[in-house]
Amino acid sequence: MSQQNPVFIPGPTNMPEEVRKACYVPTIDHRSPAFAKILHPCLANVRKILKSDKAHVFIYPSTGTGGWETAISNTLSAGDKVLAARNGMFSHRWIDMCQRHGLNVEIVETPWGQGLPADRYEEILAADKGHQIKVVLATHNETATGVKSDIAAVRRALDAAKHPALLFVDGVSSIASMDFRFDEWGVDIAVTGSQKGFMLPVGLAILGFSDKAIEASKTAKLPRTFFDIADMTKGYAANAFPYTPPVGLMNGLKLSSEMILEEGLENVFARHHRIAEGVRRAVHAWGLNLCAAGPEVYSDTISAIRTPGGFNATQIVTHAASKYGVAFGVGLGEVAGKVFRIGHLGMLTDVLALSGIATAEMCMVDLGLDIKLGAGVAAAQDYYRNTTTA
Repeated sequence: MSQQNPVFIPGPTNMPEEVRKACYVPTIDHRSPAFAKILHPCLANVRKILKSDKAHVFIYPSTGTGGWETAISNTLSAGDKVLAARNGMFSHRWIDMCQRHGLNVEIVETPWGQGLPADRYEEILAADKGHQIKVVLATHNETATGVKSDIAAVRRALDAAKHPALLFVDGVSSIASMDFRFDEWGVDIAVTGSQKGFMLPVGLAILGFSDKAIEASKTAKLPRTFFDIADMTKGYAANAFPYTPPVGLMNGLKLSSEMILEEGLENVFARHHRIAEGVRRAVHAWGLNLCAAGPEVYSDTISAIRTPGGFNATQIVTHAASKYGVAFGVGLGEVAGKVFRIGHLGMLTDVLALSGIATAEMCMVDLGLDIKLGAGVAAAQDYYRNTTTA
């Protein structure tokens, strides 16, 4: 794999050089005021990126998976009931984690390629007269299928059913890249990680908690130690962590979040949409289809591209790596071998996106697919040339 080429996987994403350097700071005393100058701007900036005035932000040395565990272990007790739809690999993994923690998960099986069934959620919540369901899980952007779901619609379902369940949202591949509205959507816990929209190495789980989620944590009985938000809250009050913090990653987060806010959230979202639409134009020009069922669920951070029946899509990924030194994402779970994925989030531009489109196109031609060399690149070029840059 060539380190000179950008990656086109859904994460970890490409890092701006200044962010990479910010992660490599000299050792400091993490219990001194020097760390406070890193910690508190990170918390404040993440809150802004969540579009929240009141979210309690927590940052752990972990990944998005650790963020999921933080959410459930701090707010639930063994045997509690959770409502979730399984529409991709990452919703499946969150369900699996809940089950391993002894939670009772009501699963709405949903075809991979479709968004969350908010109408079905409403029916189930309305029928739950005793309010046994404590949490609704929602994957905002299903990384395996390139599907975006309508979180506002899930909130409306909860409100229409007059149900008090908490709303937990996996925003790992959406937050800091796609519009996310913590306060407006009534999200109780949002989970993301450092290695996607924040353009950092893997290593930070980043969460926002509502006041309601904080209250739930006071009576929850699931065990937690490393991920205990009460301990983290005490640490923050003393300008520290309850254990040794990842100072370099935190310093990188301080800079990357500043860069995102300086570019402007709406500009960031528009840039991601623009790049994604160029990829989608290329897919159409190739005569292929996305895994996502329709435009209303197209992700602006990941495109999962279906290849013709009988062709193993993983070949494209392995061929790109071996011949061209470029990384794409393989299909996962039910779509393994049926799709390859182009990640188009984080530090990307039109020009960089064109290099990924061109490489995917060369790979498909090399492997004998009926693709006209240059067709996808030309379609994306036409779109990028004739639309306004944010």
